[in-house]
Amino acid sequence: MIVVENLHKSFDNAEVLKGVSFRVERGETLALIGRSGYGKSVLLKHIAGLIQPDDGRVLVDDKDIFHIREKELLALRNRMGFLFQSGALFDSMTIFENIAFPLNEKTNLNKKEIKEKVFYELEQVGLLGSEDKYPSQVSGGMVKRASLARALIEKPGIMLFDEPTTGLDPLTGHSILRLINSRRQMVNFTGIIITHQIPQVFDIVDKIAMLHKGVIIAMGTPDEIKASEDPTVSQFISCETGEPFKEFEKESDIVRRVRRMKEVHIK
Repeated sequence: MIVVENLHKSFDNAEVLKGVSFRVERGETLALIGRSGYGKSVLLKHIAGLIQPDDGRVLVDDKDIFHIREKELLALRNRMGFLFQSGALFDSMTIFENIAFPLNEKTNLNKKEIKEKVFYELEQVGLLGSEDKYPSQVSGGMVKRASLARALIEKPGIMLFDEPTTGLDPLTGHSILRLINSRRQMVNFTGIIITHQIPQVFDIVDKIAMLHKGVIIAMGTPDEIKASEDPTVSQFISCETGEPFKEFEKESDIVRRVRRMKEVHIK
C-alpha cells in the first residue's frame, strides 16, 4: 500500500507540489495524469525515496520512508521497480547484460540461474534473439521492453513507471501498455504509472488521479474520471484523445460562421 499525505516540494522558491494526498491499495495500479511540467515525475521520485519533501510524508506498507533507517530504506527500495522515461539502459552492456544487472549486483544466484531468469524475461517481453545486441542497435520500443524486463526481473512488490511510452509512436506505446498490464497480472505488483497514453491507459488501471498545479484535482475509477464534469479534467482528456471538447466545439461554430460570412462577402 502507498499513502501520500500532504506532500509539499519547492525548487528555487517555485512550489511544485502543494499538498498532494492520495493512496493506492495493495495490488492496485493508479495512473497519474496531467499536463507536462506540473510535477508528476517529481511526485514519483518522492515515492521512490529519491527526493526529500519539504513537508508531508510517504508511507509504503505503513512505513514513513523519510523517517526510517537507511538499511530499512534500502530494503524497501529493493522491493521496488522503477521504469525511467529514457529506459536508462547501460549503453556499454548488451540487452542480456542489462537485464541481468540487478541479479548480478544484489543476489547470489549462479550464472546458470541468472541465465534462466533473464531468458524467461526476454521471452515475456518478446526480445528473444536480441539478447546480444546493444541498446543503440535496437528500436526505442525494444529499449522500453528491455527496461521493463530489467525492472521486473526481481518480481518487485511495487512498480513505478515514469512515462513508459514517451518517444514512441502510438501503436508501439499501446503495445508497451498492454505488456505492462500482462506482466502486472503475472507479478501482481502495486503500481503507479505516469502516462499521456489516453484513453488506452484507462483499460489497464484501477484508479486515475489528475495532478494539476501542484494538487490532485480529481481521483476515481477510469469511468468516473471519463464522466467528470470538471472542465480541467474534461479538457485534458479531450485534448489527449483528440476528441472535441465542448468549449472548442462552440468556438469552431463561430469560426465556421465567420468563414461563411467571408465567403459570401467575397462572392
